[in-house]
Amino acid sequence: MFKNVFGSGFLVRTAHVVLTWVVTLILFLHDTELRKQEETGQLVQPVLFVLLVLLSVLLYFAVSLMDPGFILTDDRDLQVSLGVSEAQQNMIGPGSKSLRRRCCGHCLLQQPMRSKHCQTCHHCVRRYDHHCPWIENCVGEKNHRWFVLYLAVQLLVLLWGLHIAWTGFGLAPGLSLWLWSNGVLLTVLVLLVLLALIVLLLLGSHLYLISLNTTTWEFMSRHRISYLKHCGVDENPFDRGTLHNLWGFFCVWGTMVWEQVYFREASDPV
Repeated sequence: MFKNVFGSGFLVRTAHVVLTWVVTLILFLHDTELRKQEETGQLVQPVLFVLLVLLSVLLYFAVSLMDPGFILTDDRDLQVSLGVSEAQQNMIGPGSKSLRRRCCGHCLLQQPMRSKHCQTCHHCVRRYDHHCPWIENCVGEKNHRWFVLYLAVQLLVLLWGLHIAWTGFGLAPGLSLWLWSNGVLLTVLVLLVLLALIVLLLLGSHLYLISLNTTTWEFMSRHRISYLKHCGVDENPFDRGTLHNLWGFFCVWGTMVWEQVYFREASDPV
């Protein structure tokens, strides 16, 4: 389930954890609302903040080390047992949707629909979304919802941290003295603002794509993807409506046979 902790992403993961706890420590050491509550014995918010930070770190490691849906063996038997016949798998309609299952030129395994080979991870990934350098892992079928949950928790931590940092600025006679006494906290505030904007954009874009039942890879490269390039500009064969798409993403567990959805849409009467 989990990859080697000391793999190529060890330095990135270490940097993430160190940065997270250094910023948290700075928020406690400066004269912020958090420190004042701690000194007066009001421990509810300080404890909740630390627990939320800890949760974000645990989710980061879970998403970073989790199998995103690597394809390690051919799954022809699974496809047939779930209702996709060999004839359907090999069907090709000239000038229409291409449905032939591809053989990966790197893994030499047959790729289910919506999968892609990752040059960094050296594996094909089911329902491939993208390779994220910050978690040093692919985002795919098995960890995509956890990735979105991590972004949501991380955004809460960053926004709460922004509020805490803002309460810690003190007054000083002159700009130079003010910068001297608040420089570290100001640096933390700027860093939190930048990170919050990045995470907000990422979370918003992922929720939007999930509501359409498409992936980052499909959205950016649909003109090069065999099963999408013959579709119309606004046509998405996997779109089952916003609510159904969100429910399927967050609440339905297990391997999805996307060929079934694709054929069902293709066979619907016009």
